[in-house]
Amino acid sequence: MDMQLAGKVAVVTGASRGIGRCVVEALAREGAHVVAIARSAASLDELVAGLPVPGIAVAADLREADAAQRIVDAALATFGRLDVLVNNAGATVRGDFLALDDAAWQDGFALKFFGAMRLSRAAWPALQAAQGAIVNVVGIGGRTGSAEFTVGGAVNAALLNLTKALADRGVADGVRVNAINPSSIATDRLQGRVRALAGERGIDEDAAAREIAATLRVARFGTPKEIAAAVVFLASPRAAYCQGAVLDVDGGQTRTL
Repeated sequence: MDMQLAGKVAVVTGASRGIGRCVVEALAREGAHVVAIARSAASLDELVAGLPVPGIAVAADLREADAAQRIVDAALATFGRLDVLVNNAGATVRGDFLALDDAAWQDGFALKFFGAMRLSRAAWPALQAAQGAIVNVVGIGGRTGSAEFTVGGAVNAALLNLTKALADRGVADGVRVNAINPSSIATDRLQGRVRALAGERGIDEDAAAREIAATLRVARFGTPKEIAAAVVFLASPRAAYCQGAVLDVDGGQTRTL
């Protein structure tokens, strides 16, 4: 199916690996020019060099207050427009609430929440001019509290609320704003949890992966490509009537309304 993204310009954060990398590749296959954002310049250069359409790499740390405007300026200077913003960057620490210090909380909000907020604000005029879209890749922890995921849950909940608030404004401004909640996706980060459990239990990694999946009551882990496909849909004109939608792509893990 043609997703009607050929010639569009998309900024994707957290682009060097995992979900972000798959989103970049999926958008490029649809003919979109991608501005790939991450801290690793070498990884970004390698990624952009292999895309089927021209794109650019911008190495940036979204914790820095001026990073958002620099990214938007680079997109406009290179391509003259901006149609899609995918806020994907930002892993948050897990652990015992009583053991998490202020720095862990500040870092979680600085990268994932404030990075997405600043980029949305900086990109908004260009997105309004293009009648474009924002897709926030958030996480199911924002909908269901967990004792081991207090930082991430709070950050995700804030970002989901921001999604709804910007979607409300977007009705008048012509900017679509939606979110995707992944659950356990087979990325390097999840593999680290699998290895840790395997070591604790004295079992192989396949058995550890099955144990984690069973604990979550899902049949299997998701893949980055599955999340990327959902992002492409919400970024595209095919999702023209989606506004403020929160799509759980989680294998059925979220069972609440």
